Amino acid sequence: MNPVARGIIIYLFLMLVFRLSGKRTLANTTPFEFVLLLIISEVTQQALVGQDFSITSSMVLILTLIATDLFFSIIKTRFPLFEKVSEGTPMILAMHGKPLKQRMKKTRVSEDDILEAARSIHGLERMEQIKYAVLEIDGSISIIPEGDEGK
Repeated sequence: MNPVARGIIIYLFLMLVFRLSGKRTLANTTPFEFVLLLIISEVTQQALVGQDFSITSSMVLILTLIATDLFFSIIKTRFPLFEKVSEGTPMILAMHGKPLKQRMKKTRVSEDDILEAARSIHGLERMEQIKYAVLEIDGSISIIPEGDEGK
């Protein structure tokens, strides 16, 4: 198979897999997930180059992957719906001190994750002190404390 086609197929496949695996997967990697990423990179390398270890093929693949990434970044800026589908949107996980369990389960975020963000960002100790906890697109958790109007 043509290296350009292999590069585009692998790029799209990996973007889909990482998108389906959730936002928190890449934001806070555990040692297990780090090892998994290393293994994925090795398998990806084998799928991309196959038996062709030439420098020319490697350069073509690098250019293909960068061009594919640039192409999708242009598409995301021109079509906001595509960006929402590919990147996701921020999601409220707790509101006025109450965890939204269904959303937390869907995103695989625990109350402990929210409280850890609240402690590290604002020094908050209890869920009741949180007005909103928001899972951002990049996987981080933003905390808006209660009584933080107009600040």
